[in-house]
Amino acid sequence: MPPRSPLPQRNGLDAAWVRTPDREPGVTPRWATMGEFLRERLPDAAPVASMLATGEFVDQSGRPIAGEEPYRPHTLVWFHRESAAEPSVPFEVRILHADERIVVVDKPHFLATTPRGVHVRETVLVRLREALGLPELAPAHRLDRLTAGVLVLTTRREFRAAYSGLFQSQGVRKTYRALARFDPSLAFPRRELGRIEKRRGHLQAALVDGESNAETLIELDEVRGDLACYRLMPATGKTHQLRVQLAALGLPILGDPLYPDVREVAADDFRHPLQLIAHRLAFTDPIDGTEREFTSQFALEWPDATGSGSR
Repeated sequence: MPPRSPLPQRNGLDAAWVRTPDREPGVTPRWATMGEFLRERLPDAAPVASMLATGEFVDQSGRPIAGEEPYRPHTLVWFHRESAAEPSVPFEVRILHADERIVVVDKPHFLATTPRGVHVRETVLVRLREALGLPELAPAHRLDRLTAGVLVLTTRREFRAAYSGLFQSQGVRKTYRALARFDPSLAFPRRELGRIEKRRGHLQAALVDGESNAETLIELDEVRGDLACYRLMPATGKTHQLRVQLAALGLPILGDPLYPDVREVAADDFRHPLQLIAHRLAFTDPIDGTEREFTSQFALEWPDATGSGSR
């Protein structure tokens, strides 16, 4: 992790950074100047040139980099990326609880937790940093962009490790609810164990051979015709864990564009939310020892007879 940025946040976004490679002993670096390195390292040459001209690249001390300086190995260069256009997510983030250490929200479907890829400003983190005036706000854990429900964030850097450690050490009791096909041949409750891996560059995670790293208790909550609501209590938090495990049982979650098969969905298509909700979180507060419990206000949408959603 790099040291603190010498640049302030801009519109709730932290500055980005790149590090120049170390110089190999006896080998002349391939870049004569810092400008040459930045023009090659960052894809769009025109913005780099204009940003160098206006002093928008700085070193760790906050001193502008003009581009003509001799190349310096093992140097952090900080800058703010240009924000690309992205679809506006037309759903609000509800605040369930806020105190001096944590903010707990009900994250809507389609809103990413943190900036990543094409989703930058339309994220929980950026929206709340601006709305609440909390520049050090950070998530204690993650929810998939397509999953709705309870999300915990810490207000200041000094509290981050304590609360994120709870999630990493499985100290949080999590309950999800999902809509999927009903299969009367499957017995519930059941505990699903397996090894889930997600390879870089692949949209899907997969169950593979090997030692188990994913565990979920699945209970049947309600049945309506050929659909059922399932209560899911994961003991681990692998990428797409619940979606992978239900799909492997032949019970893919309604509205899932990835499992069992990848479907292309436009970034501004909000018509069919994934029917998965992080319904409840409970834990013992790592700082004051109080019992905490938070419940989502979102409800699953059972399809009605016409095929449209119904709450």
